[in-house]
Amino acid sequence: MFAPKNVCPVPFDQQPLNEYLALKKSCFFAWSILSLKKYINTVIYIFILALTFIMPIVWVLSYNKMALWYVFLYSIVYVDLILILLFTRLYLGWSYIVKRLLSATVFYEESGWYDGQIWIKTVDILTKDRLIGLYEINPYIARIKYSLFLCIFVFLLECIVLYLI
Repeated sequence: MFAPKNVCPVPFDQQPLNEYLALKKSCFFAWSILSLKKYINTVIYIFILALTFIMPIVWVLSYNKMALWYVFLYSIVYVDLILILLFTRLYLGWSYIVKRLLSATVFYEESGWYDGQIWIKTVDILTKDRLIGLYEINPYIARIKYSLFLCIFVFLLECIVLYLI
């Protein structure tokens, strides 16, 4: 996967393909590229886990010791907010990588922020990077985007319901 130095002057960690492989192996981003069933199960697991931690906090912080179903509704709102932040981070991370893979040029830093360079990809590397970006990463980005929109919709719906109650 590593391009030789005479073909690619970009440092190993800053090559888009290697950034993709590192992101794919990271604990935070790896679950977002699982199969659809495992992905949904993981989201449900995160939701339940966050709810078990948030619900006691909302109960303790409620000044007038509101009813349990109010505590439950407010806890779900906070958990949805956490999921929105989580999906936003996933979306930003994967979209950064796909942007670098699809781009014909790569900006890189040799030793610091003051000496950045731009490398123009060869046709072979550009083709391989674009195939990976379009056919491997874009479906996951679309799934994360739909999950984010669904969480935002549910969050707004919950806020309206809490306002009306």
